[in-house]
Formats: sequence, structure tokens, C-alpha cells
Amino acid sequence: MENNIINNDQMSVQFEQITTLIRNTHQTVSRVANKALIDLYWTIGEYISKRVEAEHWGKGVVKELADYIEKTSPETKGFSASNLWRMKQFYETYTTDTKLATLLREISWSNNLLILSRAKSAEEREFYLRLALKERLSNRELNRQINSCIFERSMLGQAKLAPMLRDFIPDAENLFRDQYVMEFITGKEAKPENTFRLALIHKMKNFILELGKDFIYMDEEYRLQVGMSDFRIDLLFYHRELQCLVAFELKTDAFKPEYLGQLNFYLEALDRDVKKPKENPSIGVLLCKSKDDEVVEYALSRSMSPTMVAEYQLHLPDKKILQERMKQLFEQM
Repeated sequence: MENNIINNDQMSVQFEQITTLIRNTHQTVSRVANKALIDLYWTIGEYISKRVEAEHWGKGVVKELADYIEKTSPETKGFSASNLWRMKQFYETYTTDTKLATLLREISWSNNLLILSRAKSAEEREFYLRLALKERLSNRELNRQINSCIFERSMLGQAKLAPMLRDFIPDAENLFRDQYVMEFITGKEAKPENTFRLALIHKMKNFILELGKDFIYMDEEYRLQVGMSDFRIDLLFYHRELQCLVAFELKTDAFKPEYLGQLNFYLEALDRDVKKPKENPSIGVLLCKSKDDEVVEYALSRSMSPTMVAEYQLHLPDKKILQERMKQLFEQM
């Protein structure tokens, strides 16, 4: 009889296998249902678009269609006249861009509508479609990213990277930013540095959203012991895609070249004493209130560590100014 008794550890493993199956199936069903829903909206949008072109349907006819659907299928929701018109716009916007067809069906209808209404160009729409899918953004999170002008910032800002970081991660400019927006931190919270660090920790979910969801928060004031001395890293993260530790040092003043020496020392200690054998070399991010790009370029040019320098701002950027800069950039190109 004793051989038939399952101990608690074995039972937990077996139960976890069942719950994993349930979660995976729910996710699969959700993806299939979402794809079917987007396909339906696309087909309806196509139908209305062609009727408008061939038979001169107008908003009055679409309103009659919405009333008919409500009358004949009162249990069916989401087919108001305005939503039907959005389905037409959805189809007409993407019908000639076949490369985005898969992306459209991988994100929610609410996210599709948000991108459709807020993005002003095909490039911007593709950027947010890919971002929403990659980061698995909720509608609220996607709305925040659009409000923070992450598309314009990504296009205009060139991350200030040390040569070794560029060699180590060719795609680093797409994973790290030249500027981070932290409108969720007040000016009072941002100084001094220890208060700034605590504010970021308290609002870590928002901070991760700005950094990217591949960042996993590990610790604050992470302790390093070298020789007989103790040192503290402001914030330590792990990056899933890069498979490496990422150390953030916070500075509430302008960038100074000597700050890099401190960060390089921390990276050396992390790689010698903390990094696991299968992990990649640690990366350092120096986050300053402001920076002179020419000074940063000089300071990074001979840096032998994978480091970068970025700045932060505590308010949402002016979208009109960024769009004007984008226009000037495209004209130059």
C-alpha cells in the first residue's frame, strides 16, 4: 500500500501539469476566437466598402443595417452603425498591405481600433501593431505608449551606445532608447537619487512598460562585494531575450564622463561574481537627467564595456514638435 501513496511534491507536480494544460488551452482558444472575430470584421468591412463603391451605400444605409442586426439578433453586440463604419475603414486601410494581415489578427479588436484612430501613417501603424504583439500590450498600455510618442522617439532618437555594445548586440538600438519618458514620476520624487529610485520601484509596472516587457526586475541597491568594500547598483534587471543582467545607474543631474567608470566597475563585478556561465555579458545603462551628446560620444568611444547613456524626462513629450522633427528628417532623407 505504501508504494501507491503519492507524496505532496509528486502531487503538486502532477497538478501543475493539469493547470498548465488548462492555461495553454485557454490561450489557444482565445487566439483562435480573436482571429475569427478579426476575420469577421474584415469581411464585413470589405462587404460594406464594396457596396459603398458599387451601389453608393451611405451612412444612412449602414445605420439601417445596424438596426436590422439589432432587431433580428438582439443578443449580438458590437455592430452599431459607428462600429460597422470602422470595419469598413479597417478593411480599406489595410487591404493593400498584405504583410500586416497576420499582425492584425494577432492583437485585439480594441487595440486595432486604437492604432487605426491614432496612427497617422502606414509606418506608424506597423510600428504599433508589432509593438502591441511583441509586448502583449493591453489597450490601456498601448494607449499610454502612443501618448508617450514612442514611435516618434524611436525614429528620432539614436541610442548612445558604446562600440562594444553595438558589436555585442547589433539590434541594441531597437532594444534600448536614447530617452525614457517617466510621466508617472513627479518632480519631487525625482530628487534626490534615492527618492527617485524608490519612486521607480513603487511604480515598477509603469517603468517596465517604458523599458520593455522583456526586462525582469531583480533588485534595488543590489549589493556587490569586492575585496573588503561593498558597492550598490541602483536597479538590477534581467533581460529575457538578451539573456543577461542589465544594471541601471540613476543620476539626477547631467551626464559626466566619470559616471561611466563607476558603471564599468559594476559590470566587471557582475560578470565575475554574479553572471551564470550560460548568460551573456552584463549591460550597463546610465540614466541621466540630461546629456550633451558630443560629450557622451567622446566618453563612450573608448569604453570597453557594453554600456549606454540615456536621459529621462518627467512629462509626456509634445507630439506636434516630434512630428515636425519627423517631417524634417524625412525631407532630409
